[in-house]
Amino acid sequence: MAQPQMLLLDEPSQGLGPRIVEGIFEAIAAVRQRHHVTILLVEQRVVEALELCDRGYVLETGRVVLSGDRQTLLADPRVQHAYLGA
Repeated sequence: MAQPQMLLLDEPSQGLGPRIVEGIFEAIAAVRQRHHVTILLVEQRVVEALELCDRGYVLETGRVVLSGDRQTLLADPRVQHAYLGA
């Protein structure tokens, strides 16, 4: 338990205020950088999640409909339209 190889996080920002959410994502980034641990993050805050990820998956009704690295997902018009308001 002291040195896990993977950290699973399910909606860590759900129901929290903006300042707390910012702190949560900063803490996740710090854990990732300091401890070099794999993080599986399930999150609806797409921008914040993509800022942290090396690879992402977009699920719709329980199925993976898109996957790729951060830049690929950010550049995808479907992601931009559905999640980034572009």
